[in-house]
Amino acid sequence: MQLKHKPAYIGCTEQPEFLPLLCIHSRNGCVVFIVLVLLLALLAGLASAGLLLGALYVGWAWYAGELIAAGWLVGAGVALLWSLLGRHIVLLLYREGMDNPQRHGSGERLPGAKGSTLHVEIEGPAGAPVLVLTHGWGFDASAWYSIRRRLRADFRLVLWDLPGLGASTSFSDGVFDIERFSENLHRVIERVDGPVVLVGHSIGGMTMLTFCRRYPDLLGNKVKGLILVDTTFTTPLRTTAGGGILPWLQKPVAKALLHLNRLLWPVVWWMNWQSYLNGSSHLVTRLMSFSRDVTRGELDFAARFTATDHPAVVAKGILATLDWDESATLERISVPTTALVGKEDRITVPAASHHMARMICDANLQEIRPAGHSGIVEEGDAYAAAIAAGATRAIAGTSPDLRVA
Repeated sequence: MQLKHKPAYIGCTEQPEFLPLLCIHSRNGCVVFIVLVLLLALLAGLASAGLLLGALYVGWAWYAGELIAAGWLVGAGVALLWSLLGRHIVLLLYREGMDNPQRHGSGERLPGAKGSTLHVEIEGPAGAPVLVLTHGWGFDASAWYSIRRRLRADFRLVLWDLPGLGASTSFSDGVFDIERFSENLHRVIERVDGPVVLVGHSIGGMTMLTFCRRYPDLLGNKVKGLILVDTTFTTPLRTTAGGGILPWLQKPVAKALLHLNRLLWPVVWWMNWQSYLNGSSHLVTRLMSFSRDVTRGELDFAARFTATDHPAVVAKGILATLDWDESATLERISVPTTALVGKEDRITVPAASHHMARMICDANLQEIRPAGHSGIVEEGDAYAAAIAAGATRAIAGTSPDLRVA
């Protein structure tokens, strides 16, 4: 594990526009872009459904006498067992961890925007510096498991579930957008006494940027600093590895696949559970979100969200990001900011964090390796240390260290 400090960027000088990345290869040679992510998830679900249904059909055909050879029955039995237990075999490919993430426990209920109800958890010593943590899409507040275990002795932690995920309820009209997420973040912040530092992973960081645009008067007063974790400032279509591959085609294809998931959610949900049980969702999750260092407990924890999250909610949340952009907000941010990114992040590539660190007046950048997009799950110690350092700097109001460690 390596925590790599990059030079801090001071001053609001004019910077070149961020350009889509034509082709970014990860260290294992894989090219990823958002349509591929959606297609792999769909293909995994279809293959999982086909495997189970095929096994059941062969078993029925053998019972009915249409198939005589015993090999058919053996094959059907193996396929059925893999459909139900395959994840245990897949997980054996990964090392055992010392402290596996756990789903979160009890919390309080907070009225949210547009009929939503928010699940909020608060822990840590009263009077300690307050961190408000917003998780990424497809997770819930339990994604901060490793972070909170390491920070709760020194910080007051406020964690919440985004609407429709975890224990928070959806918006009453079923419409999802990041503007509403930022309004809910504002309500969570109002629940807290004293100044806070905002910490956001993935769509949580995107929500923070929209919050900064909508509530600029809170920056420097209520909100003392920002920590942007594996996130982006514009549509992920531009900042996913390979985002420049056929850009004119990616958005309509992605929207079509997401609307398909939204409309056919009962079928998609069943396929997602099959993918989880047979281990194919673990393989897709490992490829897209983790580095080589993930443990079996961490991988199973993350893959389970693909089965438990409502497919229509997940689709609506991703759709909300496809036309989102806060590029112009970056240079207006006036509080100390840390951009934190995993070196092997393929969902929001490190170049996006570099750009944010250049554009925000008082910002620094830290890369963690090995770590993918879900680095907060797989490299909790390194991320916790970086978050603590960024929060301490923000609270103290000091300028970033210009030296490269």
